Amino acid sequence: MNTTTLQVEGMSCGHCVNSIEKALKGAGASGQVDLASKTVEVQYDEAQISLQALKEVIEDQGYEVL
Repeated sequence: MNTTTLQVEGMSCGHCVNSIEKALKGAGASGQVDLASKTVEVQYDEAQISLQALKEVIEDQGYEVL
């Protein structure tokens, strides 16, 4: 399993947290959102999904991955 922390802009509430974490879970990864630091810690299996694809999953929810 790989773990990485992504800077994500546009998150402001519990709905944002749920939206991102649910989308990552649907993509086969797990994520933990920290609204205070505007980060998402993502755990994923690189054999299953790429980091770029995970960034796209988050962006598809309406957020900007820096």
